[in-house]
Amino acid sequence: MKDITRKGFVFDSYEAPDQSPFDKLFEIFKELITHTSGDFDEAIDWLRELDKEYELTTDDYTIDDFIEDLKNKGYIREEIDPDGSGDGEGEGTAGDPKYNITAKTEQMIRKHALNQIFGKLKRSGSGNHRTPFTGRGDEHTGDFREYRFGDPLERISMTESMRNAQVNHGIGSFMLNEDDLVVEETHLKAQMSTVLMIDISHSMILYGEDRITPAKKVAMALAELITTRYPKDTLDILVFGNDAWPIAIKDLPYLKVGPYHTNTVAGLQLAMDMLRRKKNTNKQIFMITDGKPSCLREPNGEYYMNSMGLDPYIVDKCYQMARQARKLHIPITTFMIARDPYLMQFIRHFTEANRGKAFFTGLEGLGEMIFEDYENNRKRRIRG
Repeated sequence: MKDITRKGFVFDSYEAPDQSPFDKLFEIFKELITHTSGDFDEAIDWLRELDKEYELTTDDYTIDDFIEDLKNKGYIREEIDPDGSGDGEGEGTAGDPKYNITAKTEQMIRKHALNQIFGKLKRSGSGNHRTPFTGRGDEHTGDFREYRFGDPLERISMTESMRNAQVNHGIGSFMLNEDDLVVEETHLKAQMSTVLMIDISHSMILYGEDRITPAKKVAMALAELITTRYPKDTLDILVFGNDAWPIAIKDLPYLKVGPYHTNTVAGLQLAMDMLRRKKNTNKQIFMITDGKPSCLREPNGEYYMNSMGLDPYIVDKCYQMARQARKLHIPITTFMIARDPYLMQFIRHFTEANRGKAFFTGLEGLGEMIFEDYENNRKRRIRG
């Protein structure tokens, strides 16, 4: 009798992945420590509030147990605060322990942002950007050509060369000469120097929307992507408010918005100064902003500010910077987190002056767009 095996799909009820109590809390903690700009105490306060509402812990594993595990695993360090105030009893007294996150946590947050925004990317062996040109490069194309003087020996395809020798000279008397040699074509790859500009003016937290946290996550993810997948590339990060200044990658988790106006010109000036010092031929600027330029610093050190509409004097200075970057062959890609028609029109004119690119986007999908643009590295003119 013929054995008939039934094939098809079997559907079971969903079961959450088996996680330890620490891992469950740790997933939430990673989000909270990012939102609180690295403030451990505030993150734990939020975690305790969530625990009250959603019963995240049990009598066997409490928030205090979680804190102890964080310390034992090297995610936080205990520091004694000599300036603690109090009467010697209870919390807040001098000598009370204070916890701060460690470098291990800073890197963990960057990796978390990379996985969250870009997905789990596989590390590339060489870590560079492909160009449409072929020649002496490091990425195999699968195409072959004849050997030319000066080709490196490691590029010679022995299998194809041996086959050529057999075809050209026969199997009986094997001979291999220069005319039989073939090499595999490779793609040349470009090294990239990128400056990421982040707007930290007060409008980044206005109108009931937290815009700085997604921008910060994108910066951390991009930093982790470049340092792991494209180690030959460089990434510099600067923030701009009334002025502009560089920040280190390790400082990203602690980034906060200040009571600032938006000095876009200062940010662009600093970005171009950074890129002038880079040896890489390919250079670019990514700018994340949600507001209009509203501030300039005059040569005498005084600030010119105007938050009412688009000030022609400030706007013209921005256009000048865009044209200057264009002359230096530095494209500017602007990620505009705003939908005001007059601001969108300003960005279109700014982009035309630079022949760069502009994306008018909300917060959702911001990271994916920056990743895709960084990977493709296309240069095309955006028409208004």
